[in-house]
Amino acid sequence: MAEPTLRADVRKSAASPRRIMLRDRFAAYALHHRQVARDSLLRMLRKPLGSLATWLVIGIALALPGGLYIAIDNLEKLGTSWDGAPQISLFLRMSVDDAAAHAFGEKLARRADVAQVHVISREQALAEFRQQSGFGAVVDQLESNPLPAVVTLRPALGQRDAEVVQRLFEDVKGLPEVERGVLDLQWVQRLYAILAIGRKVALALGLMLGLGVILVVGNTIRLAIESRRDEIVVVKLVGGTNAFVRRPFLYTGLWFGLGGGLVALGILVGGLIWLGNPIGYLADLYSSQFALSGLDVGHMLALLAAGAAFGWAGAWWAVQRHLGAIEPR
Repeated sequence: MAEPTLRADVRKSAASPRRIMLRDRFAAYALHHRQVARDSLLRMLRKPLGSLATWLVIGIALALPGGLYIAIDNLEKLGTSWDGAPQISLFLRMSVDDAAAHAFGEKLARRADVAQVHVISREQALAEFRQQSGFGAVVDQLESNPLPAVVTLRPALGQRDAEVVQRLFEDVKGLPEVERGVLDLQWVQRLYAILAIGRKVALALGLMLGLGVILVVGNTIRLAIESRRDEIVVVKLVGGTNAFVRRPFLYTGLWFGLGGGLVALGILVGGLIWLGNPIGYLADLYSSQFALSGLDVGHMLALLAAGAAFGWAGAWWAVQRHLGAIEPR
């Protein structure tokens, strides 16, 4: 029974040095990354004016598509209360009295794909017709109310694609209480066509300005490589690999992109604060509850990640182009 235990102990003792070696190598690798990241950041902070100029350029480039995205998002939310937003009008059968009409409206309001329901009773419809038509005397001569109850509803925000609205319209129009339904799909199609174009423009603008960020960071890293040419030659003479040499420049590009993302967030937040009060005042003049909304936490993190990614990509492009040409003679 002792022999298998002895073999297991031998295998364990042989594997332990390998595990210790891998762990030490990983710890040294992580330590070097932390040191390089810190040194790269400190080197940038020693030149605050030049670094700030680069951060401002990157921040403005990232803030432009971000601002367009916020504008499109607010326009979509504004569409929920805009008269041109998708709205379905259901004219109920004459046999449906006002109590049944309100019960029908409450049933529709419980649907997950319906955001808002408004019920116009037969008496309200007649009063509005008397007031707006100018035929009040004629209406008073009628023996009975000829107008049906009307239910208007708006689709939920996530259910407002034109095809989805059309399916909702066909569904509610076929209910037994409904005599006729009306949906102005032309407004729906116009609204979402405009929003779709806006999203594509924001994406194209973001990609083009992202390419500009890559070029700006790449040019900055190229200048940094040229200014540290002698240092790079010495490192390569003592056996430093290309991966070891390019690591500080990649972190520099990462810090440039991340700093530019922070500047972009500052620009967007400042713009929202600056425009918030005038837009709120304008909404009050139209008796609207609309309030300007900005980026949530997820979008903020995405903007920072995009800035860091563009900065890293620009640094990688510059390093791949220029670092290989620097070799000891």
